[in-house]
Amino acid sequence: MSHLFAPLTIKSITLRNRIGVSPMCMYSSEDGVATDWHLVHLGARATGGAGLIIAEATAVSANGRISPGDAGLWADKHVAPLQRINRFVKSQGAVPGVQLAHAGRKASVSRPWEGGGHLADDAGGWPVVGPSAIPFGDTLNKTPHALSLAEIAAVQADFVAATKRALTAGYEWLELHSAHGYLSHEFLSPISNRRTDRYGGEFENRIRFLLETTRAVRAVWPVTLPFTVRISCTDWVEAGWTIEESVELARRLKAEGVDLIDCSSGGTSNAAKIPLGSGYQVSFAERIRREAGIATAAVGLITEPAQADQIVRAGQADLVLLARESLRDPNWPLRAARALQVKSPGLAPAPYLRGW
Repeated sequence: MSHLFAPLTIKSITLRNRIGVSPMCMYSSEDGVATDWHLVHLGARATGGAGLIIAEATAVSANGRISPGDAGLWADKHVAPLQRINRFVKSQGAVPGVQLAHAGRKASVSRPWEGGGHLADDAGGWPVVGPSAIPFGDTLNKTPHALSLAEIAAVQADFVAATKRALTAGYEWLELHSAHGYLSHEFLSPISNRRTDRYGGEFENRIRFLLETTRAVRAVWPVTLPFTVRISCTDWVEAGWTIEESVELARRLKAEGVDLIDCSSGGTSNAAKIPLGSGYQVSFAERIRREAGIATAAVGLITEPAQADQIVRAGQADLVLLARESLRDPNWPLRAARALQVKSPGLAPAPYLRGW
């Protein structure tokens, strides 16, 4: 029996399998508004058989975008195009999710195929913010403005407002982005957080921004719908954020009503030495699941059906998220079902049945 194709129920939502599409920036929105590109991109992966489709990092404010092409939920105009996409995703048997984000000091950059460095303010860029006035470095050389207490509260209010719009847009799975060196992760990591007030210094203070934001979002997101958080489980840098801290953070997030931890890593330092390899982050998902007693998602160079099935079978994670492999093959779940000899009626759309 394939464990990868067993349903997964969290709260009132049941995924048809344990395969999810990881949030991946497309840098193709127009002032934050989704286009036909997003309908086709996300819709293709829904018809391809994934149980969960998580839309890309979606900015809670205009200055929280990574690039000018980022998706947004900071204005009501963003809602209607997302409703269209989510209706289609659901019509194909998948669950639509969204990742809410603020890019912090890694905002205001050009799109990857245009260089990916910080944009000057007079060339379409904007000032960036962070917990402390410490630039990331290299081509991300803008020094962030250190957020005041009032400004921190305003960012958290932006997350709440975006959450309300996400619900109106028809999302049924919400993820907060606290990974990859973006704003929430910047508060967690001592590399980027040198504050001396209640948001900096010891562990209890560095996790405060995320816990407060989680609490505020939890208050407006329906308790019946899945609520998850993506974290970087380690910075891969000495004196940075650690897996031990991630385990304890996961315990705290569970107590705040978070249902699942999406386990990634890195992104807050250009000095990180990441040992890239097949499933290189799975051990983080396994440890957090075991020690914090919370469901986890594994992501990162998971490419083969048998590999993904074994991750779920062995209890290393409850859910497997595909990123680049999903870009290479939108029909990966259909191929996996065939490779694992799983008969899954309804996985392929009726017009595709002759091909599968």
